[in-house]
Amino acid sequence: MSSDFEGYEQDFAVLTAEITSKISRVPRLPPDEKKQMVANVEKQLEEAKELLEQMDLEVREIPPQSRGMYSNRMRSYKQEMGKLETDFKRSRIAYSDEVRNELLGDDGNSSENQRAHLLDNTERLERSSRRLEAGYQIAVETDFMQYSLGVGMRDKEKYGYVVRRSTNGQKHILSIAENEQLTYKSLTKLN
Repeated sequence: MSSDFEGYEQDFAVLTAEITSKISRVPRLPPDEKKQMVANVEKQLEEAKELLEQMDLEVREIPPQSRGMYSNRMRSYKQEMGKLETDFKRSRIAYSDEVRNELLGDDGNSSENQRAHLLDNTERLERSSRRLEAGYQIAVETDFMQYSLGVGMRDKEKYGYVVRRSTNGQKHILSIAENEQLTYKSLTKLN
């Protein structure tokens, strides 16, 4: 039984070495050969998965007292398989980026130009946002000052109606102003 497992191990080792070699060559191949190589590597990855399944079945048939050593090897092989799949995905991404660049005629400079343009626009947007916030702050302070200066009761009711329809920030300012006015009235009564 362990001889079958060892045979599968040898096959797996040879296959993973071939896959690793092919994965490293994918980004440097011409487009036609890349497609062929990608298809070939996908087929070999499937073969490697099947070998792992066979090895796993062999480990399950091994007596429990000696199964631990083989289980550890299986974990190692599964991790190696995961690493191969990750490397292959990265290789394919590099391959697809190259194809996209070839199709679009992208030489890499336009990406830098787009990034610089995006940064300029972001800075311009931030400056505009700061100006808008400053203008809003001035409007809020003006409203607060007008209210705290003590307009007539009728104007206060109108002002209260307008504030209720406006933003929450202005509602908060109205309540602060009313509290200050009540505090002012109570202080004047004490004098």
